[in-house]
Amino acid sequence: MYKNIIFDFDGTIADSKKCSFIATKKTFLDYGLEEPSDNQIEYYMGIPIEKSFDLMSSVELKTKERNELIALFRRNYKEIEDLYLDIYDNMLSQLETLHKQAKLFVVSSKKTDVLKRNLKILKIEGLFLEVVGSDKVKEYKPSPDGILYILNKYNLNRDETIYIGDAIFDIQMAKNAGVSSCAVTWGSHSEEKLKLEIPNFIITNVNQLEFEG
Repeated sequence: MYKNIIFDFDGTIADSKKCSFIATKKTFLDYGLEEPSDNQIEYYMGIPIEKSFDLMSSVELKTKERNELIALFRRNYKEIEDLYLDIYDNMLSQLETLHKQAKLFVVSSKKTDVLKRNLKILKIEGLFLEVVGSDKVKEYKPSPDGILYILNKYNLNRDETIYIGDAIFDIQMAKNAGVSSCAVTWGSHSEEKLKLEIPNFIITNVNQLEFEG
């Protein structure tokens, strides 16, 4: 059993796909840009919007445009998150069980304040020792900065730590940090894509969130 379990948020703990689709498309259209496809939005859900919006835009974004687009997205997302953000079936009970056995953390591509707000909406904020958003790191996924922040702050053993996520960027980040990785198939990336990253575990059901270290 791992003593330290670090989770991704979107597509791993929470089903935020509908929020992301609606808010992203509205933001791009409101700003006069070409609407990204569902496939584009889903693929880039694992990395921060500071990076993904450039990748999804059909035109090159200047710094001012990018910042305005991000601010607009955050307003649009906040307006709908209460309606569409949801926790995956059986995730709450799994988190409560794991909370009794290990230290739990979240490392997400969201900003920390947004991440905390989302955890509060789902009523699970008390289960995690700390949550780390994109504003707490210098380099985004697949850079290991988020995981290294937690390892260093809490003096954790890499061999006793696992990172759980739904995207290839999550598995790459775990490997770059030197910790075990677990890919989940109910999020943004397919099992086939995840297998190519050779994670330590691949699970297809929330009830499989149990690990032998």
